[in-house]
Amino acid sequence: MIIRRRFGLGAMMTIFVLLAIPTGLIAQQQKKTEGKNARMPLQRPVPPGFKLVKNQDYGGKGNPRQMLDLYLPVDKADKRPLIVWIHGGGWKNGSKERMPMDWLLQKGYAIASINYRLSDEAKFPAQSHDCKGAVRWLRANAGKFGYDASKIGIAGSSAGGHLVALLGVSGDVKEIEGDVGGNPKYSSRVQAVIDFFGPTDFLTMVDQPSRIDRSGPDCPEALLIGGTVKENPDKARAASPSTYVTKDDPPILIYQGDKDPLVPWKQSTTFHAQLQKAGVVSELVMIKDGGHGGREFMAADEARVKQLAFLDKHIKGK
Repeated sequence: MIIRRRFGLGAMMTIFVLLAIPTGLIAQQQKKTEGKNARMPLQRPVPPGFKLVKNQDYGGKGNPRQMLDLYLPVDKADKRPLIVWIHGGGWKNGSKERMPMDWLLQKGYAIASINYRLSDEAKFPAQSHDCKGAVRWLRANAGKFGYDASKIGIAGSSAGGHLVALLGVSGDVKEIEGDVGGNPKYSSRVQAVIDFFGPTDFLTMVDQPSRIDRSGPDCPEALLIGGTVKENPDKARAASPSTYVTKDDPPILIYQGDKDPLVPWKQSTTFHAQLQKAGVVSELVMIKDGGHGGREFMAADEARVKQLAFLDKHIKGK
């Protein structure tokens, strides 16, 4: 499936408004956003009838990188399926505050947005252990918050896309599971996955076209696994979702731009083919002229219709 990028009146109005802003105000705003995470957070006020429950400690140790936020209906009796969002940022940046899937609140879902330890704090598989620990915690605490623990989907972009793909295909693989936060009686398996342009095979990605030089020790994957991919093939293989694909994996919807300058498009096409060969339900949406993210991936009406239909089918059974 190919989606072509369109620029209409909304984009033109945005350009007009930006041109109308005094340059001094722009400079002030840029100064405020300088630093490790320069982009403004996307955590918006929740709509009427919903509440935001912040900083739930799924790791149990008070680490801010092992906390999550919940977006829930005020009415606890409204027992909804849960979508877990996992942020991107090259495994070295990012935050649970940047959560672009809040539109699903109006479509019958509750949402959790999670932090995980970044690569400057812990090396892989710590990130997977955190994400799986968060899912187990969410299941263990479903009665407290009121969502449906039997119906959980996950979504993430870039590094978060890698982590959701990995969680989806690794099932109960012990090395990927970990014991963060405990709750061993609860499963970390999920019912559906949406992977937005996530890396899926570190070994092949090294030699695929990208703006990033992946041969050195400072590329995101090397920082994640603790060394260059070519010098650490076993670690790279262990961190790659492609390693764990089996026929019992949940349905996966993959979004990829065919001109992504960071994550090569072949990462998604090869992973999609591998999933299909194993008998896994997999859908690939290739964005024509698409880069590394953008409105056409998550905010456009066409994208949201597709994603909602996928989640409703595989989580709600519609």
